Amino acid sequence: MKEDTALFEKGMPIRREVLGAEYVDASMEKADAFMMAFQRATTAWAWGWAWGDDTLDRRTRSLMQLALLTVAGHTNELKLHVKGALNNGVSVEEIKSALLHATAYSGIPHGLSAFKAAHEVLVNEGALK
Repeated sequence: MKEDTALFEKGMPIRREVLGAEYVDASMEKADAFMMAFQRATTAWAWGWAWGDDTLDRRTRSLMQLALLTVAGHTNELKLHVKGALNNGVSVEEIKSALLHATAYSGIPHGLSAFKAAHEVLVNEGALK
């Protein structure tokens, strides 16, 4: 689809800047023909269309993403976006606040999982000691 190609091309640099080129390039290289359909869709729709909209800045989008992933219980994806939030200039205190806010609305089990996932990434990235 022509629009998807344009969104894919718009989204790829954003995706690489937020998540890290190494991670994104490895995902693209590992994708066979079956998985490439998903890689193209997520790059076009999430990164080209959603993240590519200039209405909200990347810091705000990162904070929203952390809250959404917490509420949905998607801790593996949350780990990726904690690193992305750091790349977008979000502080550890802001990450903590977003997770606490999401915990209030999603419940303790989702919040605990999110805090554990975020803690692992923050320690690995040297943001926490």
